[in-house]
Amino acid sequence: MPHDPLIFAPVGSMTRLRAILRALRDPETGCPWDIEQDFASIAPYTIEEAYEVADAIEQEDWPALKGELGDLLLQVVYHGQIAEEAGHFTLDEVAQAICDKMVARHPHVFGDESRDKSAEDQVRDWEDVKAAERAARAQGGVLDDVALGLPALMRAVKLQKRAARVGFDWPETAQVLDKMLEEARELVAARDGLSEAEIAEEFGDLLFVIANLGRHLGVDPEVALRAANAKFTRRFRAIEAALAAQGRRPEESNLAEMDALWDAAKLTEKRDAAE
Repeated sequence: MPHDPLIFAPVGSMTRLRAILRALRDPETGCPWDIEQDFASIAPYTIEEAYEVADAIEQEDWPALKGELGDLLLQVVYHGQIAEEAGHFTLDEVAQAICDKMVARHPHVFGDESRDKSAEDQVRDWEDVKAAERAARAQGGVLDDVALGLPALMRAVKLQKRAARVGFDWPETAQVLDKMLEEARELVAARDGLSEAEIAEEFGDLLFVIANLGRHLGVDPEVALRAANAKFTRRFRAIEAALAAQGRRPEESNLAEMDALWDAAKLTEKRDAAE
């Protein structure tokens, strides 16, 4: 069966991408793997592609970002194609909905409200508009639409922010620190006498409070942990490089030696940053 000539056009566009997805999902002539997919099976790829976009931005790799944005766009079109096949909605309706939302949530740009506000004021206004939207959808609970599929640290912060808007929050950072120390002590006690499930619960409580501490300090826990991961990776690679220069691998070393090499890598980073 001949395909839409647009699929082989030398210039890419949204129209071409949508034609490709329709061809891939065609039950008679499409790709067997693509035909079998549904929202749930594709969702993990969507999340993965979003993280790869973030990774390219963090590395300031702009050619990679172009490719990763394309991969993420494919995910959006893929979900749109599945939805259209099922009769739920079309991709054009998705675009229309987000256009309407952005106009409604920016009355200081598209309406008659003043733009003479700080970014913090505008964030509060945005939250007020979202709260009104939730009320219109008869979502009575403050936490009702905080997505379950978010990364756990990110969801923790969103839950805490939402609760804080109705006054359920510590007024001072010092109180959050006290709570963190309390949860750490409970975790130590749990380690000595509780079940694995109870230890996991106490560990979760500690992580939740640490996320809250980040919120109070103005630190995004997800971003901070990504940076810590990158730092750990960088310094451990320095350990590997130092050992490789001696013809050895980490498993042929010991903790004391690797710890000293870690400290050396740390000092080198600080010296380089100061120059």
